[in-house]
Amino acid sequence: MNICVFLSAADLDERYTAPARDFARLLGKAGHTLVWGGSDTGLMKVVADGVEEAGGRLVGVSVDFLAHKARPNADEMVVTKDLAERKALLLAKSDAIVVMVGGTGTLDEATEILELKKHAKHTKPVVLLNTASFYDGLKTQLHRMEADGFLPIPLADLVLFADDGPTALAHLEANIAAR
Repeated sequence: MNICVFLSAADLDERYTAPARDFARLLGKAGHTLVWGGSDTGLMKVVADGVEEAGGRLVGVSVDFLAHKARPNADEMVVTKDLAERKALLLAKSDAIVVMVGGTGTLDEATEILELKKHAKHTKPVVLLNTASFYDGLKTQLHRMEADGFLPIPLADLVLFADDGPTALAHLEANIAAR
């Protein structure tokens, strides 16, 4: 399975890097391909290293203004002209999406993926990996959107909030196997 992971390229502490590393090893060990933003820095590097060390493939999609940070030894690396093209290509190359911790770029990616799924522009499973309760606020907001009638489909059909990597991966694998 090609699993797109949206996440930060920032250097973060162990409360974020340890669970990310564990999830990456699960992906690689299961023979999955990581489809990610292509950066060889911060949390993106941690996840790419973990997948590669566990035997998985790496497919990066960088953007021209960040190409100098792209991982040099990825199995495949594409450099796009802008962030919109990058997001579209990441989605096109993946079977499933995981959103890990990140800043405004990751939040932008997450909301776009959810908006596209809401409008049936893709049917891929989406998981928000809620490491260290990072996405609790977003979870609360999305539940309010659902309760107040802003979501035309049930939140459970849109996204799964998972507290750990094994739960996230099990959901993705079961969802893909059921297709």
